[in-house]
Amino acid sequence: MIRDVAVVVSDGVEPFGLGVLCEVWGEPYHAQDDAPTFDFAVCSPRPGRVRGPSGFDLHTEHALDRLDQADLVAVAAIRDYESPPPEVCEALRRAHARGAQILASCTAVFTLGAAGLLEGRRVTTHWRHAERLAELFPEADVDPEVLYVQDGSIITGAGSAAGLDACLHLIRRDFGAQVASTVARRMVVPPLRDGGQAQFVRHAVSDCDADTLTPILTWMTENLDAEVTVETLARRSHMSARTFARRFREETGTTPHQWLTHQRILLAERLLEETHLPVEEVARRSGFGNAAALRHHFGRFRGTSPVSYRRTFGCAVTPA
Repeated sequence: MIRDVAVVVSDGVEPFGLGVLCEVWGEPYHAQDDAPTFDFAVCSPRPGRVRGPSGFDLHTEHALDRLDQADLVAVAAIRDYESPPPEVCEALRRAHARGAQILASCTAVFTLGAAGLLEGRRVTTHWRHAERLAELFPEADVDPEVLYVQDGSIITGAGSAAGLDACLHLIRRDFGAQVASTVARRMVVPPLRDGGQAQFVRHAVSDCDADTLTPILTWMTENLDAEVTVETLARRSHMSARTFARRFREETGTTPHQWLTHQRILLAERLLEETHLPVEEVARRSGFGNAAALRHHFGRFRGTSPVSYRRTFGCAVTPA
């Protein structure tokens, strides 16, 4: 479980990506949130002045040896991302060798490549830089279509904003859906955008009878236990099935089935955390129909079983 977080910065550090990491992992305790706090440090190759590219510099107090105790090492993107400092790469290799998790988003992923940490791994970066990443590190499996990827102890994100999604993924994995939602609410961002969601919409949304899919998305959210098909959703939206499927992907970046499955996973997580309902009933209420289907999808998307998830994140309410 993540308790200690070290962020690596170098000359040319990009402020937005660093701000994301500070916002998620460096916030002090707020009584109204009751979210976890972390032993947090910003580190650089040489403590002191770190030059920024945006009209202001930073001052750090910690050197790279601070990484040696961190559970999570996060790398902030730098302007000269194809030539990261060799001492940073060495420190990352040490952290990885001892089992620390390593997080990088956008062009910070190039630093992981320079450290030799991407070989044989599925990774992502900002779509604009994906081709160059694959060219420089051909042993990596670069997927430019997703928001974030976790492959073992390496977590990579797309554009800087997707770094928020990757961080919330880690919060959710270690502390549960409720804590992730609390952290997201504090930052006024969505609590979950699935890592497999598209980074951006490739085509402009074409004209159709509906101005937005919000009504049907709301209906789907309120009827997760209903059996639905693309055809029935299309009829409710007054579109053909083909037009609806295309419009859905254009507006959400995913398919109706994938979107619905993830909403059902979220509901199942909440029921597992907040109730003592039997797993079979959780499956029914969340729209999976039976416990076997719930276990299948939960294992696929969360990497654990519903019972194990409840054991880790379930609340201590007294059964009625």
